[in-house]
This record gives sequence, C-alpha cells and structure tokens, in this order.
Amino acid sequence: MGWALRRFSLTKAVPLTISRGTTASVVRLELRLDRDGLIGRGETGGFETGHRAFALEAVEEELLALLPQLDALDPDRPQQFEPLLAALSPPARCAIDLALWDWYGQRLGHPLWRLWGLDAAEGVATSVTLGLASVTAVLERLDRWWTQLPATRVKLKLGSPDGLDHDRSLLEAVAQAITQRSQRQGLAMELQVDANGGWTVDQAKRMLEPLATHQVVLLEQPLAPDLDPACDTAGFAALHPHCPMPLVADESCWDLEDLLRLAPVVDGVNLKLLKTGGLSQALLMAQVAQRKGLDLMVGCYSDSSLLNGAAAQLLPLIRWPDLDSHLNLVDDPFAGLDLQDDRLHPSSMSGLGIRPAAVRP
Repeated sequence: MGWALRRFSLTKAVPLTISRGTTASVVRLELRLDRDGLIGRGETGGFETGHRAFALEAVEEELLALLPQLDALDPDRPQQFEPLLAALSPPARCAIDLALWDWYGQRLGHPLWRLWGLDAAEGVATSVTLGLASVTAVLERLDRWWTQLPATRVKLKLGSPDGLDHDRSLLEAVAQAITQRSQRQGLAMELQVDANGGWTVDQAKRMLEPLATHQVVLLEQPLAPDLDPACDTAGFAALHPHCPMPLVADESCWDLEDLLRLAPVVDGVNLKLLKTGGLSQALLMAQVAQRKGLDLMVGCYSDSSLLNGAAAQLLPLIRWPDLDSHLNLVDDPFAGLDLQDDRLHPSSMSGLGIRPAAVRP
C-alpha cells in the first residue's frame, strides 16, 4: 500500500467576500492511497471559522507524520484506522477518511451512496453564492451566475462590516432581481441568507422582519460562533423563537455533540466535510439529524470537485445543497460531479466517482 501527499492550487474566477474577509485563491492537499491498482483520493486544506483555525502547513505536518503508520494497515478493514484518526484535527482526518472511502468503494465496485443504501435518482438544485460587495457588484455577480446556470437557489452573504443598512440594501436589490427573473422565466426561485456570524442577537432580531418581507427561506449562522458551548447555544436559543424562517447552524456545528446540543434551538445544520473530519462522521450526523427532525445543508469552502464530489454522496439526505465552489474555479484539477442545469447528482462511478480532469505531467 502506498500513500502520497501533494499540494495543488485553486483560483476563483470571482473572489468571494464574507463577513470575515475575502478569498481569491487557496492551496489544497490531495492525499492518494494506491493499492491493488486502485487509487483512493482525499482533499483537505487549511480553513478558519472565526473561532477556530487550521493552517495548511499544520495539517500537512499531521498527515506526513502519520502516513508511515498507515502503511501497515489494510484498507479492506477500515476499522483498523479509527484509533489513529481519532487523534487528528478534523481537516487532517478528512483527507484520510475520504481516500479510504474512495478506495473501498472502488474495491467493491459501487458509489458510496449505493453502499449506504441511499436513493440518488433525483438531483437537487445547489445554491450559488453572492459574496459581500456593493449593490452594483453583487447584482453583476448574480447576472454572471445566471449566464452560467439557472441558479434557482441563491445564497446571499450578509453581516457586512458596513452595517445593517448595507445589508438591507443588498437584501432588497437581490430579492427584487430574483422576483423579476422568476416572473420572466416562470421558474420557482428561492433566496437564502448567510451572515457568517456577522450579527449580534439584537442585530439579527432587527433583520428578521426585512428577511421575512423578502421571502428569505432560511437564515444561516447569523451569530458569531463561540468556543464556549453554553454561550454558543444560548445565542441561538435567544433568536430561535423569533425567527420566522428555518434557522441553520454552520460554524457552530462541527460534530455529533454539537448537533445534539443545538438540535433544540435550530432547524437545521450545515455539514462541511472539513469540519466533520470526512464522510464517516458526516453520514452519522445526517442520520441522527433525521431522527432529531433537523433539516440538512451540505456546504463547502474553497473546494474542488474532489471534496464537493465526496460531499455529494450525501445528497439524498440533504434539503439544501450548497456545493458551488468548484463552479467558480478556473483551474479545477478534478472532474466527475454531475450537474444538470443547477441540479447536482452524485457520481454513479465507484467510490467517490471523481477523477483527474486531465493527465498531469
């Protein structure tokens, strides 16, 4: 069995600005598991959520230190890996977890969704993201999305450092543009809002009326995440009874413990594989969420088709897919995530179903 780790770069066609800053490009890690003529791949990288941060170099060091210990393990017996993976940071664990699942699915000759007994017959429309900017720039970005795909689900980033007045102006302009297009095209469209922790509880309450007026269908992570679980939960508890649309936790929800903690005070959670540490925990969280009556979003950071293709294996369980980052790349090195109009389908190929887009030298 051979393991290999390499860096690769991703460049956005349009830089994305949220309440915490702007991203134009990132460097990512591809982890490869090579055995018996099959190659399993995983993607990871550094990221931050306002209260937690993981540097690319630190994740890379974790993986390089662990890989020699993995050589003696059998990927046909994934349970052997669990004690070693438990000590890793979520992004480091994600890379190994995905590579193992990809290899294992190929070994058995099936996509993961089929191995898990899921029904992937129907595609689900992904949201497309509008970052923070001037009203004119945000509307131009929306028009660019509409030249690329139908974009019937739009996610607007708010929580602007310029304050609530700017947030309201963006909300009104985007909602009006969506209504007009919906009427012209005869298409049902929806607007989501993600404040990325940019509001206080009081600010969020003040925004609820304009959000409802403009028919926003969900509000994601309006409050800054807190490392103190009790304080984090208290913020959502203060807002939830007043929120007329589904309230979704993202940066506040990393693992099953967070999901169970937040379940009484939110309506949904956003599963991102870099937070959950890969598909194994994300699948468990999705199954528990269903039992707790929570709806699910599956989201991304600045991810390629490899990481988004892995997340797409969960689509049959997801109400609100948010896997658009690979659609905004000029140099995505991977392919295989099927998109018809704006509806995503997990690959029907074995494993993750994602392969290199072209032969690399």
